[in-house]
Amino acid sequence: MKMHLRIAAAVAIASLVCLAFGQKPAANRLKWWSDARFGMFIHWGPVSLSGQEISWARANTNPKCPNNGPIPAEEYDNFYKRFNPTKFNAKEWVRIAKDAGMKYMVLTAKHCDGFLLWDSKASDYNIMNTPFKRDVCAELAKACHEAGMKIGWYFSPMDWKDPDCRNEKNAEFVKRMQLELRELLSKYGKIDLLWFDTDGCPAVWDQAATYKLVKELQPNIIINNRLNIGEGVNAGSPDSIGPQADYYTPEQYIGGFDNKTPWESCMTMSARNQWSYGGPEDGVKPLDSILEMLVGCAGGGGNVLLNVGPTPEGEIPANQTARLKEIGAWMRKNGNSIYRTVAGPYKPSAYGYCTQVPGTVFLHLLDYAGEKVVLPALPVTSIQSAESLDGRKFKASNSKSGLAISPLKDGKYGFDTVVRITFDTDGLLLPAIEVKALFNRHGFSASASNVYQNNPGYAASMAADSDRSTRWATDNGTHQAWLELRFDKPVAVSGALVLQAYPELHRVKRYAIEFWDGSGWKACYEGKDLPARLDAKFKAVKTSKLRLNILEATEGPTIFEFRPIVK
Repeated sequence: MKMHLRIAAAVAIASLVCLAFGQKPAANRLKWWSDARFGMFIHWGPVSLSGQEISWARANTNPKCPNNGPIPAEEYDNFYKRFNPTKFNAKEWVRIAKDAGMKYMVLTAKHCDGFLLWDSKASDYNIMNTPFKRDVCAELAKACHEAGMKIGWYFSPMDWKDPDCRNEKNAEFVKRMQLELRELLSKYGKIDLLWFDTDGCPAVWDQAATYKLVKELQPNIIINNRLNIGEGVNAGSPDSIGPQADYYTPEQYIGGFDNKTPWESCMTMSARNQWSYGGPEDGVKPLDSILEMLVGCAGGGGNVLLNVGPTPEGEIPANQTARLKEIGAWMRKNGNSIYRTVAGPYKPSAYGYCTQVPGTVFLHLLDYAGEKVVLPALPVTSIQSAESLDGRKFKASNSKSGLAISPLKDGKYGFDTVVRITFDTDGLLLPAIEVKALFNRHGFSASASNVYQNNPGYAASMAADSDRSTRWATDNGTHQAWLELRFDKPVAVSGALVLQAYPELHRVKRYAIEFWDGSGWKACYEGKDLPARLDAKFKAVKTSKLRLNILEATEGPTIFEFRPIVK
């Protein structure tokens, strides 16, 4: 009873705080953001001329700040004199974000290096003193407002260039920092989100006054958790949210399942995990990897803020734009399973992820290959329908033994097969359900002809665990190898899924999928140049053993997953 009284008191206090600043209650303020699930992060500034990381590439001139990059301060601090992004087009940035299915944009208005992307009277180190002489924040805010796109600013309270930051004159520095915030939040109309950052050093930003300023200027703004974060605090933990913040921020990883506290993972598209422009040699992550960020965050209860790093000329790099276009195409088909959903009921596991709205569950089956999937039973009266979002029908039954689904027809599947299951409901969301491993229901063990340095971390079982983060690997110089699955009893196998690690290396030149007929091995599928994903289908064979036989490889083969399709 006392606990309930404390919770009620806390809610009442929070409501009074909101009213004092003219704010809507948190649930109302955050609804657009929670519904959106997907935003664009933009790291950009004069440092893009170097192709190195923003702020962290600058050599240290302030012993109270952690950066110690390779670029001498006198060089880094003068990049702005050459910064002239004449191809910057705010409307084009917004168009690219909208086409990708993104619902909000967050720009690094000020990063830790202290450079300001707006016309400022608080600091001369700003965009108007570059050859460009245009207010980037003004143009992007205007373009977002016109297009109905939500807009937010990334703002670094620390300034590694300013010698007063965290030193004897820190109070004077904080006053200047607050002047910058005042400009940023009063000159550009409604600002929807403020993304503070931390560098892991003490947070000495007069937080109470800073929050008060922000909420007076933008009463209904959403604020992340990093203004209060100092040494030893994990920004990706729900415990890191102070009383004035709204959500926590895992960085470069998909947050865990949390359908109670708002969170957002910030992630890079760069293959090297760099935030700002990495130069023409910087690659982009595969589509599957980025889609897993998106469905993984939604299936865990959070958002994803996906970063782009524009070029020195002001364009989003072509390879990032192309990948965003692919994401947009996927979202147009599958967006109903992401937008306006909540996590669950099934918690993330080997099957993939799950989202829901009242009366409907969306199963995101990752690396699905057409096999029967059995999940814990749903607490519903009856299943009305089950079909993938690309229109394929599924058979579904719900009983005490579990929810069983399987496709009515054979077919090939992509990285993420989204199955929509509808059921009788009273309009409420379903509670969270734990899920154990699914794809070894028929009982099989794995063995291999060779394991890299006999390391158990690369054993055959690593390719039979329904986990694409683990893999079977062979010794360097291996040109032939096999990976075998042995069943507890003979089963009917009609296909196999093979996920090759590092397919860009083109190692496997010839291969066969073979079954044991009681006296020897026989091929049921053969091929050349093993792709990243092989969704092999063949006439069903009854067998106690199945193997991937790599007949010719240029170097030691390595496989994420080898999974039989058992009817």
